[in-house]
Amino acid sequence: MLPALIATDVDGTLLDDEERVTDRTRHVVQAAVASGTTFVLATGRPPRWIPPIVEALGFAPMAVCANGAVIYDPDQDRVISARTLPVDVLGELAEIATRVIPGVGLAVERVGRSAHDSATPQFVSSPGYEHAWLNPDNTEVSIEDLLSAPAVKLLIRKAGARSSDMAEILAKHIGVQGDITYSTNNGLIEVNPIGTSKATGVEELARPLEITAEDVVAFGDMPNDIPMLRWAGHGVAMGNAHPEAMAAANEVTAPNTDDGMARVLERWWL
Repeated sequence: MLPALIATDVDGTLLDDEERVTDRTRHVVQAAVASGTTFVLATGRPPRWIPPIVEALGFAPMAVCANGAVIYDPDQDRVISARTLPVDVLGELAEIATRVIPGVGLAVERVGRSAHDSATPQFVSSPGYEHAWLNPDNTEVSIEDLLSAPAVKLLIRKAGARSSDMAEILAKHIGVQGDITYSTNNGLIEVNPIGTSKATGVEELARPLEITAEDVVAFGDMPNDIPMLRWAGHGVAMGNAHPEAMAAANEVTAPNTDDGMARVLERWWL
């Protein structure tokens, strides 16, 4: 049977290491959509980083952004829903992070009504925050201002550290305040609203279509993909995936540099 819904991570999964959607992947994804299967992006990226993916695919799928906290419609450039960390919870998380991992920098992602809502500074960091990757959208503010408004996720960054080590330390102190995950092992932790994940975001889109988890094939490569890989009827980890993501999947395919996603989809769409 054809999957009713395909859910895929973006970086390290849909994209190759040069941040491209290969011709082979684009062809089979477009064939799947033409057959009536729903295609959903599920990413840690914010909405403002979705348009290049839309351009590369040649169509505008719905997007689960910020690890499940945001549902975004790129066709209409509209944020459909957003779950946030309240101000009091952000304050608690900031206190814990700076106390148990000295020297960390903090940043938050916020969302407006669209991907480029100029009324809402969307990536806000504290002084001295060192980015894990190029981020031209940064607005640097005081720590007080950083924690003064709800955010879809809190970023905890320590250059030179390993995200896995940071997650292990933070997990001992962060409970009901938020869910800890990471999408790179380069010293960056992301904390989402409690109970929020890529799985909950994809399920939110699948439910109105009367699509159940059993009819979903999902692709991912990092710990922030694990809930989605476990939830889907068939979870596929990339050959370049984190060991924990591989362990959570039903199958391991080829790496993102060798059309791993396309190789699986071509079983149904050639």
